[in-house]
Amino acid sequence: MSFKTLYEEIVSCRLCPRLVKHRQWAAEHRPRRYSLDTYWARPLPGFGDPRARLLVVGLAPAAHGGNRTGRMFTGDSSGNTLMRSLHRAGFANLDRSERADDGLVLTDAYLTAVVRCPPPQNKPSKTEINNCIKYLKAELRLLQNIKVVVTLGRIAFQTYLSLVRSEGLLKKPLPEFRHGAVYRLEGMLYGRPLPVLIASYHPSRQNTNTGRLTQEMLDWVFLDARRFVG
Repeated sequence: MSFKTLYEEIVSCRLCPRLVKHRQWAAEHRPRRYSLDTYWARPLPGFGDPRARLLVVGLAPAAHGGNRTGRMFTGDSSGNTLMRSLHRAGFANLDRSERADDGLVLTDAYLTAVVRCPPPQNKPSKTEINNCIKYLKAELRLLQNIKVVVTLGRIAFQTYLSLVRSEGLLKKPLPEFRHGAVYRLEGMLYGRPLPVLIASYHPSRQNTNTGRLTQEMLDWVFLDARRFVG
């Protein structure tokens, strides 16, 4: 499979009726500030450098973020928080992510998500995650230089570990989710050594507004990633 083929397969996906309905509902019931925008309202493929050594795995597009702009982590506060940290660590040329045509370029980094459509209340079901995980597997096969995986949030962390276990790797007890935790996993995934795994809280507004995740805390995650990437 090529990136082009994977892109076409993702954007045409309709496997999850609840998510199809919700992404379209969001496009039809847009906030006033986006009343003139044309919504993407399709599943989102990954975004970034196909030669990346860093893979960032989030939860899902936001209903009025990626689902609106058509690019992963773009058009909402989560994307801007993430991009500031990626920029400071040298993975992005801009410190914000506002529109698909804003000139943002990622170098040595690739952004993706567990689920490709916005779930109601940001809570995908197990079935929806299982439907989507094949796309994450395909990306891991195509991204042949990955040395570090940063998972944003507990669901992304657990889903990535489930993917690794499904390939016959890892035994219990599994690594625990803790912000900033670094795990050097052993084994081979798709013919390559398992990447270093770094866990992070998700840069959601809920986490940043409450102080659970500060910009400095996220900066350190990606400075660690830069150190392992080299």
